[in-house]
Amino acid sequence: MKTVSSLLDDHWYERYRKISKLNIRSSIYDVTNRCNLRCKGCFFFSSGEHKAADEEMDLGRWETFIDSEMQRGVNLAILIGGEPTLCLDRVEAFYQRLPTFCATNGLIRVPRDRFPDMMIGISLWGSETDETVLRGKDTFSISSKHYAGDPYTYYLYTITPKQIGKTERIIRKIRDVGLKVHMQLLSNDEGVDGFSWSPEELDAIRAEMDAMLDAYPETVISSKYYHEIITTGKMLGRPFGWMECPSVTITMDNRDPRPRRLTNFIRWASDLKTMHRCCTSETRDCSTCKDGAAHMSWVMVNKRAHMRSTKDLQNWIEIYEMFAKLYQFIPW
Repeated sequence: MKTVSSLLDDHWYERYRKISKLNIRSSIYDVTNRCNLRCKGCFFFSSGEHKAADEEMDLGRWETFIDSEMQRGVNLAILIGGEPTLCLDRVEAFYQRLPTFCATNGLIRVPRDRFPDMMIGISLWGSETDETVLRGKDTFSISSKHYAGDPYTYYLYTITPKQIGKTERIIRKIRDVGLKVHMQLLSNDEGVDGFSWSPEELDAIRAEMDAMLDAYPETVISSKYYHEIITTGKMLGRPFGWMECPSVTITMDNRDPRPRRLTNFIRWASDLKTMHRCCTSETRDCSTCKDGAAHMSWVMVNKRAHMRSTKDLQNWIEIYEMFAKLYQFIPW
């Protein structure tokens, strides 16, 4: 029988050992229904999730809720919205209690005297032109001034088909302000003309993402196996979709047979009662979903399937390390 120790040499086994004891158990929280941008392709607004529940305004109820989430076993709070920085008191309620990641558009600076080591992921949707078309403004010009050189911040660079052949300029800009970057792909939930992927474009961007990782290994937090999965939608020959996704809210998971999934995962609405279907939206077609975190998690929960060869298990380790770095369970 193949075992981890039989498949790995000492170097890889030590890498495996460091991540095997992390036991990351995350859930996602809509901190607010409000945002200071309206991006074309934002799953939260395009799906109507901002109307699914009224915000809980009582901070004490947030604190009680977070305590109950910790009792449920959550050890990573992923804060989204809306724009979480519009409600820093709620963000602080999470941060004071458990490891917290805040996804933001970067227009409001998180005060580091209040949140000294909270992980921050800044959304970036490409070039100045793409950002203006999709988001209404060039956010990088603002966010890069807020967070230049911050060791607990990185850019979540959402690549669109318009950026094929142009990603290096963006990566260099991020490098030059002293930050890291993680690449993902636009799912184009609102069908903006010219921003949907063709198979040929996915092949091209995969090669480009690989080249960026090779050229900027100190800046790009990624792996070539992740690039393969996010562009092909396949893992070990299995297609991604509803019957494979690990990031489905547990109370809504009626799949039979139930696939490998994140332990007790829930995506909560801002009323602290309503639950959303998954880590993105109920209106998204799972077969075309390109959500980076969902695909990373898909690999992570399928360790046994990756124990068919040394290379497969090494690929699994690289994905797990990438996820752990992005949420600062292990250092860059």
